Amino acid sequence: MAEPVKARRLTDQEGRQLQRIVHRGSTNTVRYRRAMMLLPSAGGNRVPVIAQLVQADEVTVRDVIHRFNEMGLACLDPRWAGGRPRLLSPDDEDFVGQTATTRPAKPGQPFTRWSVRKLLAYLRRVHGRVIRIGRGALRCLLARRSVTFQRTKTWKESTDPDRDAELDRIEHVLDRFPDRTFAFDEFGPLGIRPTAGSSWARQGRPDRLPATYHRTHGVTYFHGCYSIGDDTLWGVNRHRKGTANTLAALRSIRAARPDRAPVYVILDNLSAHNGKKIRRWARNNNVHLCFTPTGASWANPIEAHFGPLRQFTLTNSNHPNHAVQTRALHAYLRWRNANARHPDVLDAQCRERARIRSEKGLRWGGRPLTEAA
Repeated sequence: MAEPVKARRLTDQEGRQLQRIVHRGSTNTVRYRRAMMLLPSAGGNRVPVIAQLVQADEVTVRDVIHRFNEMGLACLDPRWAGGRPRLLSPDDEDFVGQTATTRPAKPGQPFTRWSVRKLLAYLRRVHGRVIRIGRGALRCLLARRSVTFQRTKTWKESTDPDRDAELDRIEHVLDRFPDRTFAFDEFGPLGIRPTAGSSWARQGRPDRLPATYHRTHGVTYFHGCYSIGDDTLWGVNRHRKGTANTLAALRSIRAARPDRAPVYVILDNLSAHNGKKIRRWARNNNVHLCFTPTGASWANPIEAHFGPLRQFTLTNSNHPNHAVQTRALHAYLRWRNANARHPDVLDAQCRERARIRSEKGLRWGGRPLTEAA
């Protein structure tokens, strides 16, 4: 029997970048959808589940995963063909890309960063090369080379000494005991404020949301639980994170499998998740806690499902209070768990979303809610 197709283990940088694309969205629909395929696969979700999550064919999901395993995050960007022959040789393009990613002080320029005009002026003065390129073509060339104008950031490597061992354990339980593996995490903070999104409207007359000056409602956190085997998502909103709320979520997971057989829960190592009270309760109830390494929360399978949750319940919304926001969130959860895999619903969604290719890709599905075994 062939091994199931899955993404290779992500590095910390790759995991953070995929999370950022999924949680914040992207103006590039193809890039957004491919990230939505890779993050669940890295979190242990199988290809059929991912195909329903993003409303794509299983062959497409496998192709994206194979390309990621071969070329990394470069697979997120499509490679379009066509157009007139390029005037620059591959060596010239490599030189332009290397120059753009080199600090200007190294070639003796009196500034700390390139602008397009400064970079173009420098390229035209390079001895021994004829760089015939305009500003628009230069921008396209840099985009093809994944060179973009970005803010400088600091970075940290994961300091968890047990990183590989913890990732190995998560992969082991996902492969061996998917029907008894669950994921838990908090999603938030969820505030009460108008949140911009996108919707159909007459040209030049977009829907408008009022601005807020005073936010007096506070915030809540969605404590979410995800069943790997059943592909079901449930949870409850709380005003704060804490040991008591974490313990309540773990009890709901234990109740989903009441036969006292071992249950495996994947969660991060937040202090509210690994206290003595929780560890003692887990030992007494045959619950095995699988903590993700520090700085690698992407390894939690539930992370991939928080992106659709945000898109369906928060974006393009103006909830007056937390009660209304909570009802909207739970209405989406009921729809996701009960109807997302209905064949007629999936077929209609596929046809409609294939027709509307200019809209941001919101393409998810799921399995029907099943009784706890």
